[in-house]
Amino acid sequence: MAQILFTDVRPHDVLIEDGRVVPPARRAEDCQVVAADGLLALPAPVDAHVHPDKTTWGQPWLSRTPAGTLRDLIEGDVAARAEMTAPVAMRAMALMDHAIARGTRAWRAHVDVAPVYGLSNVHGVREAAQARADLLDVQIVAFPQLGLLSRPGTAELMEQSLKEGADILGGLDPVGIDGDLHGHLDLLYGLAERHTVPLDIHLHDGGDEGVAQVLEIARRARSSGVPTTISHAFCLADRPDLAETLAEAKISLTTCALGADPVLPVGPLVEAGVLVGLGSDGVRDPWTPFGDGDMINRAHLLAYRTDARTDEELARCYEIAAHGGAALLGLEQARLRPGDPADFLLVRADSMAQAVVDKPIPQFVVRNGRVRERSS
Repeated sequence: MAQILFTDVRPHDVLIEDGRVVPPARRAEDCQVVAADGLLALPAPVDAHVHPDKTTWGQPWLSRTPAGTLRDLIEGDVAARAEMTAPVAMRAMALMDHAIARGTRAWRAHVDVAPVYGLSNVHGVREAAQARADLLDVQIVAFPQLGLLSRPGTAELMEQSLKEGADILGGLDPVGIDGDLHGHLDLLYGLAERHTVPLDIHLHDGGDEGVAQVLEIARRARSSGVPTTISHAFCLADRPDLAETLAEAKISLTTCALGADPVLPVGPLVEAGVLVGLGSDGVRDPWTPFGDGDMINRAHLLAYRTDARTDEELARCYEIAAHGGAALLGLEQARLRPGDPADFLLVRADSMAQAVVDKPIPQFVVRNGRVRERSS
């Protein structure tokens, strides 16, 4: 089997065979050698929360309308997307290609399901994912962006989506959007148990109302055994005291270090054993002009928003993107150890901490043991 050896790499040289990192002692005489000239090897990151069906990446500039509430944003999104002419698959694939070039190995993609869309968004993102299957692992979450109970017909579409391309069921603010905590969760957990799929629930609701929903989700996750992620969970920003409760219920969390929104206290959560992933959320879509699908940049934002200062704190923000995201998606860890999948990138930096601060563009991207991208 052909081998590739990357030499002069920080922290150590990397030998690849059959898509895996192998011990240097296994180097063959005909091994291909790539001189890395002191570049730093980083494990490939995972975007654990992204909305590719909404993106305008590669399309003309979209001017956004003012929005004061979550419902305003939702309705503005529907209106803007009605005017988009490029197919979902084309827009999603453009963003995928950029993410791949920046080293991302996998996505958890939240894709809108609603009567106004049917399953067209699921089909479009699945089409794009299949076209890039050797470069990017994609999990699709059927996401009821317009409401689950409050939009008749959505529940049926959610269930049908599992037959037509979705892997996971999503939820959205059981109280803030649907106004029915138990009805919303009864439906979601019932579907998840019937189809043996995980759940990933957006929770924007803050304060005591948000915390009450987190605790009920944790109770149901613990009793049902359904793997459950809560995305955003802004209400937990100042509640590190709930970390042990979340860990006991095996609740996973994703944060996106967004604008003015609260950010999870990742240090206490990780230390308590809570699985935390990092995501882009919206990228150049009707919700926001920002975002670029680059997970080194997103780790930088997480570090900035959480006031990371020490090398350990800075590195942890990248490790959440790489190892936290991989664990959340059920992927093998890519720690550059023998036996690990050869999914990594090489950047100009002395350490992971410096890479988080400097946000370098990868010079090499290695996916499944093959050099997929090389910066000129």
